[in-house]
Amino acid sequence: MAKTMDVFMKGKAKQVVTEEVVVSKRYTDEDGNPIPFVLKAIDTRRIEELQDECTIAQMKKGKKVGETVDWKRFASRLAVETTVYPNFKDPELLKSYNVVDPSELIKEILSVGGEYAELVQAVQRVNGFDQDFEELVEDAKN
Repeated sequence: MAKTMDVFMKGKAKQVVTEEVVVSKRYTDEDGNPIPFVLKAIDTRRIEELQDECTIAQMKKGKKVGETVDWKRFASRLAVETTVYPNFKDPELLKSYNVVDPSELIKEILSVGGEYAELVQAVQRVNGFDQDFEELVEDAKN
């Protein structure tokens, strides 16, 4: 195979596709079939923005001595951004659960722990994080 830069030219990459994933059996259609969530990978820049938004300064005696990422919040925010359906930013949906933060809405809708974990795992896979989340946290710490 000849190595050429043509394959990397703008517009040559395959488009990001959506993926349907059943994360809960509690939400069903009129025939009783589980309703899949629709996920779509987000771009690297947005992932970095989310990571920055979830980074907390570590202070000691009033001085910044480092930073740490709130990985739980990051995972939740990544899930909000990646999930196309249901739209966790939908004002009516937020209002129906009496919450304003889409990250909180996810936890209300997927109130069974395994459901939320299933969504987070699917979101990570869709976004190209094939490693276990704990491994990602450890890698990020180093």
